[in-house]
Formats: sequence, structure tokens, C-alpha cells
Amino acid sequence: MAPRSTIVSGLAILAIGAGVGFAVLRPTEPAAYAAPGFEALTPQEAARESYQLAPEMLRQVYEAFAATDEAAVYDGLALVAGGDALDQLYLDRMGALAGGGLTESDQTIHEMRLIQLEARQKAETVTMDATWRVIGTVGHAEHMHVRGNVYSASLTLEPVDGAWRITGFDLRDIDRTGAGEMFEVPPEDVTPMTEADATQ
Repeated sequence: MAPRSTIVSGLAILAIGAGVGFAVLRPTEPAAYAAPGFEALTPQEAARESYQLAPEMLRQVYEAFAATDEAAVYDGLALVAGGDALDQLYLDRMGALAGGGLTESDQTIHEMRLIQLEARQKAETVTMDATWRVIGTVGHAEHMHVRGNVYSASLTLEPVDGAWRITGFDLRDIDRTGAGEMFEVPPEDVTPMTEADATQ
């Protein structure tokens, strides 16, 4: 009987002679998805860059809220939101337009600043616990109110159609103690928020 080593060597030679190969398994690269203001981000990168990504996405939500046409509101929100969060934000905005209130149509956002954020990433989902301050004016004609509200919410980000979208928006608290008093502001003196303001 041939030694075991000889048998194993013979089988190896037969395998090579028969053209049998051995696949080398390599770890797959994580997928990257489009994000507003960024190059495509992997889930790990989205979590790491969340302190800049969250304000950029929220800024676009507020830009959509500034519209008064239903289609414009929806299309603007769809750039950064998807699934249940898109429907929720759209319906909330339409309700505000119909009933007036803090987010009525003639609003201008001067500043949106992130105060606190904690991000967690699991697979292709990034969850953010965020607190941010919005300063703006809202009102009618020459009578304007300054609003300095602070919002806290849990945001869920997931890839939708190849891009990062807010798919969960759980508003936890609104602090309106920073709201200002009524005063007169000429419309030409109102300066809209810029992209740089949103990310400072």
C-alpha cells in the first residue's frame, strides 16, 4: 500500500492536471451611496460624517418646507427622505400650511445649527439622535416673529434607490423657550440661510 503522503501528492497532481482551481475569497467592499453635499458614502462613512451629513439633510428638509406648492414640497422632501418619513414630513407640512402656526408659508430660516448628535451604524442603517436649533422669522407682511426653537429627534438613514435618505423621523421634543417677540422687519433685510450656515 502506498504511503499516505504519496496518495495525497498524487491527488494534488491529478487536480492540477484536470484544471481544478481553488477560489480565493476576498472580503467585498461595502457599497457607497449618494449623499447631499458629499461624495458617495459607505454606511461606516455616513456614520463617521454624521455631524456634517445630518445638518445638510435637515437643511434640505427646511428648504422643501419653504415651498407652498404641494408638488414642490413633496419633490424637495423626496431628495432627502423616503418611505414612511417622506409621507410623515409631507403630511406634517401640508397640515401646517392649511392651519398656520410655527411653520406657515411665509417663513425664512436664518440659521440651523446642530447642538448634539450621537450616531450608530448597523449594516446599512445609520441611526442618529440629534438636537438642533433653528432661528428664523415667520409672520405676515411687516409683522414678523423671531423663532429660536430647539428640536430633538431620532433620525434613521438608509439607502433608497442608490442614495441616503431619512426613512425614520421620530420628533421627541420641541423647546420654544428661545422664541422671540414680535417686531417689524422690512422684507429686504431678511437674509436666507446659506449652506455654510447649516454646517457650522
